[in-house]
Order: sequence, then structure tokens, then C-alpha cells
Amino acid sequence: MGTLRAIAGASLLGPAALAAGRPDEKSAGKKSPAVKGGRSQNADLRCGTQQGPTTPEMLDFFKRHGVTDICGYPLDDGDKGYFSESDLAKCKELCERHGINLAMIPLPFLTSSHVDHEKRAAIMMGKSPERDRDIEDVCRTIEACGKVGIPSVKYNMSLLGVMRSGETPGRGGSQYSTWRESDIPAAKREQLTKAGRVPAAEFWSRIEYFVKAVMPSCEAAKVRAACHPHDTGTPPGGMYGIDNVLGTVDGLKKFVGLSQSPYHGLNFCVGTVSETLQDPRREINDVVDWFASRGRIFNIHYRNIRGKRGDFMEVFPDEGDVDMVAVARVLRDRGYRGMLMPDHVPHHDDDPKGMQAFAYAQGYIKGVIQALG
Repeated sequence: MGTLRAIAGASLLGPAALAAGRPDEKSAGKKSPAVKGGRSQNADLRCGTQQGPTTPEMLDFFKRHGVTDICGYPLDDGDKGYFSESDLAKCKELCERHGINLAMIPLPFLTSSHVDHEKRAAIMMGKSPERDRDIEDVCRTIEACGKVGIPSVKYNMSLLGVMRSGETPGRGGSQYSTWRESDIPAAKREQLTKAGRVPAAEFWSRIEYFVKAVMPSCEAAKVRAACHPHDTGTPPGGMYGIDNVLGTVDGLKKFVGLSQSPYHGLNFCVGTVSETLQDPRREINDVVDWFASRGRIFNIHYRNIRGKRGDFMEVFPDEGDVDMVAVARVLRDRGYRGMLMPDHVPHHDDDPKGMQAFAYAQGYIKGVIQALG
């Protein structure tokens, strides 16, 4: 939650990746019969966004720039740990007064933060009974969403947060958040977080524990839970003592195979997944097709990168290596119904909260949707 500059600031801390078994097609879900080939007649691409807080001023900003749907959230003191039915009803009503659909909310915790800075880290630390208390709060939020009519929540399974190594000068004096794995000294890679060493098998155990615990509430409430991939992929064996298992395509396939529930899926970040590939422009469309054709994409973070696994920068959507129009076309043809939303955006001192960059990205998304019809 909050501005993208806050996310970028947190991103300098560190990550890890890999270690995922390759699931079979059955465990990860079969293609939907309705979208096996050709263009789906059920697709509905929506111009979305995720900036906060959800205030009248921010909603007016969204409306001016063509946004129709948002991932928003009520104002909260940050300590309660869940959103009540009353909290969400007020937020949804505020959005509706501004002609905006509240299509998703973030969970109050389980964000992309680094574990060393997370106030409620028990789920990711695998610490009982505290994690069971936190899971109860997650389920309370999901149940409240169902009662109010909010169809989706998003979350992260993060220990190392968003890892970046610095910034690279970009067009018009902007700065591009950058990751160069080779810039991280060997000694620093061995520094542990408060989580200590977390092998891949243990990380998977914690993720599966959470998924199995919340899916009954999701199914009862008819609320989809969308998990973000780990940002970004790192070498085999991980970094900082941790294997970030959702940092590869195979890891994401294994993740969606943890549950056959139609309410279990991904907040699919085009930028993050592209960061895990050796040739993003050539590979990303097939990856999108795999998950979209199985109905496992619940939201799209629509951002571009320049580079490849281990060496990339986050750029404006029109200047990266990924053909973003082609990505949207795959989503449309595979029947995706949901938001395309900006995510990390370049920074400029004249735009400290990222409002200009977000407006630019929203306009780009609007144009892509119109061009695809």
C-alpha cells in the first residue's frame, strides 16, 4: 500500500529465488475449455490501478485518467490486522460515488515488505501459534469482502521484499529502479535476515500451510486470493540464506498447483515474471498464456522492463523489451476478465509521489485496451 516511491525505497533491501519442483499439468490446473484457441468472447480488460489511500481526491484523480476499477483499501491504523465489513462497505460506497469499482483490496499485512521490517511476520516465519492468529485475521478480511461484494484480495508471500541494487538514469531526468545481481558483494549475499536460513522445502511448507488454511474461507465467501510472485529471481540456492521459491516460472506453476480451488491464483506481475526470464520478449507471452488459459490470473501488474534475469531496470511501459500490446492480446484471447494496472514506475524529483508516472501508465493501458477492441 502507499505510493510506488515507498515501494522503491523498500526495494533496496534484498531477495532470493528459485527452488521449485516442476508440477504436472493436472496438479496445476487444466486449460479452460472455453479458451483453448482463438479469441475468447468472455474477455474483459479493465483499466485499473492500486495507488492509495482511497480518498475522494485520489478517486477523482483516477476518474480523470480513465480508470474504471481499483485495488483500494480503507484507512486503517495498521494495528488491527483485518478489515471489517463496515470498513469495506464504507470504502466501496465511496468508490461507487466516484464511479469507480472496488474490484480488489490488499490484505492489511502480507505485503511485499522485507521480513526485518514487518510487524506481523509470523506467517512467513512459520511461527505458531502467532501465525494461526494472523491467518484468522486474514480469513476475517476475506469473509468481510464476501459480505460486501469485493471479489478479490491480493497478497505476497515475502521474506526478502523487493530487491534492487540501485537506480539508472532514464529519459527526461527520471530514474529507473535497477537490479544487477553482479553488484551484490559475495559477503553481503551471506548476511541473514531475522528469519535465518530458510531452505526451499521449508519455504514451500509455510506457503502451503497458508494456502490450505485460507482456501475454505475464500470458497465460502467466493473471494479470489491473488498472490504476487517473488521479486526478483536469484541464483540457485538463493541469497541471504533464503530460497525465494516463487521467483521462477516453475515455482509459480507449483504454487497454483497447491490447490485446485478456482479462488487460488496469481496477482500476475508482467514485470516481475519477465525479470525471471533470459529472453523476456520471446518467452513472456507463452508464460502468460499458460496461466491465463488455466484461469489462474486474477490481476495484472502491467509494467515493462529492459534487460533479463539478474540484470534489468524498470522502465516506462512503451520503452521496455516486452511487447506489452502482445501480452494484453494474449490475455484477451484467453478470456482474462480483470484489471491491467500500473505497478512500479520510474521516479523523478518533480513527481515525488509518482502521480505523473502513474497517469502516463494509466493512459497507456487505456490506449492498449481501446486498440485491442
